[in-house]
Amino acid sequence: MSKDSLQLIFSFIFVASVLVSSISQVMLKKSANKVYDNALKEYLNPMVITAYGLFFLSTVITVFAYKYVPLSSGPILESTGYVFVAVLGYIFLKEKFTSKKVIGMILILLGILLFSHGGQIF
Repeated sequence: MSKDSLQLIFSFIFVASVLVSSISQVMLKKSANKVYDNALKEYLNPMVITAYGLFFLSTVITVFAYKYVPLSSGPILESTGYVFVAVLGYIFLKEKFTSKKVIGMILILLGILLFSHGGQIF
């Protein structure tokens, strides 16, 4: 396998780790919206523990992906998390898409697209 194809595969793995992290963020927010009997149950419940487990898994996957993903590409790929969280928040938390959110997500995706083409539009 060529270096470029490995980099592409591991870039997708990196983005998958960002998705896992975004899912855990939404889980934590959903858990925070519930009322608990005491502070211990607020922090030690299955949803919170699972969310932190997913954060750990995301970190391990990201470290694994950095084997072939250039360090300079990491923050660019990580920015997909903003889009994932907005979409997941819309689906699971019934959050609204404002025009500012949509414009922000479009700018993020255009920035990723521009970066992936080496800064060359045409």
